[in-house]
Amino acid sequence: MKLIHRIGYYLGGFAIGLIILAFFLGGKKASCSYGPNARTIKSISTKKKRFYSEAAQTAMQNYDLDTLAISKLIKSGDVNFSESDTKPKDCKIYLIENELNDKAIELRVKNCEADSSATVQSVIIK
Repeated sequence: MKLIHRIGYYLGGFAIGLIILAFFLGGKKASCSYGPNARTIKSISTKKKRFYSEAAQTAMQNYDLDTLAISKLIKSGDVNFSESDTKPKDCKIYLIENELNDKAIELRVKNCEADSSATVQSVIIK
């Protein structure tokens, strides 16, 4: 068998394998969140209970934000670890920075592992 035929068979089988993998794994919600920022955002986003402090609710009303907007800001935001309080073991407070309508937004989120809850403590638009 010539080398060109071998390469043809190899590429044909490889293409069929890719199509099968895309078919079986296409609907899976798999993610590769290995970095500290991605793991923190994923941990906050997947909490079953999310609460809002009085200060956060007042700021949300003043800036005309709803809970869906806050969720989007959290999911697409960046965690500022130098300004976050990550020392406590049970509830850590993270500063999440993002932009909305060309304005900088800072969210302080208290992420508790014990009771599987996240509390948005403050919303600041600069």
